[in-house]
Amino acid sequence: MTAGQIAVVVAASFAGALVKAVTGLGYPVIAVPLIALVLGVEDAVVLVALPNLAANVYLNVESRDARHETRDLDLLVGFGIVGAIVGTIALTALPDEPLLLALAAMVGIFVVVFLAHPELSIDPRTARRGAPVVGALQGVAQGAVGVSGPIVATWVHGYRLSPRAYVNQVTFIFGITGFAQVVVLLVQGQFTAHRMLGAAVAGVAVAIATPLGLALRRRLESDLFQRVVLAVLLVSAGALVVQALA
Repeated sequence: MTAGQIAVVVAASFAGALVKAVTGLGYPVIAVPLIALVLGVEDAVVLVALPNLAANVYLNVESRDARHETRDLDLLVGFGIVGAIVGTIALTALPDEPLLLALAAMVGIFVVVFLAHPELSIDPRTARRGAPVVGALQGVAQGAVGVSGPIVATWVHGYRLSPRAYVNQVTFIFGITGFAQVVVLLVQGQFTAHRMLGAAVAGVAVAIATPLGLALRRRLESDLFQRVVLAVLLVSAGALVVQALA
């Protein structure tokens, strides 16, 4: 890895981890598109997998007092594991361009749904029926492009949980499916030397950004921060589309 590539990994990981610490999601959504611009999608997905797993575990433990408020974790996680295995296997078999466009589309869908339905609410019966499909889709997305945040965030947003319960639910789902992804990557031998170097560098950035993000969560107004997150997501999606069509 060149100095410029390392700088991008550090900056993208720091920004993504900062957002994730505040909202429970955002690290892969922000980091993978930016890192993919200099290393490619496959390298970016594999590189981010380990530090993202560590961040999810930490944030889930930090918000464990709100775990009793979470819903449908059995279905979301169970089907998510299956989807993550399928998606991770597909990662090495697909060319970059469809992955880039799929990632950009997921980011765009998240932004559109959030803006169009800021008060979206899903009743318990509908949530129980839809959870297996959502779990499978987010697992496939996590494995194939390293990003499942838009799918999970939109669905769980409709549960209308408290902020800490929201963070606990999404990080639990991301953590379990992310672990399944890491296991498959290990079996496939995807963690090469340069990717492990990138993961270590990203891990340092995540370790620094996470406590700062937790402090920001207690101080920043949620509406303002959500607008910043949406802006970053749109920029990332646009960059991916440009790269895919270039």
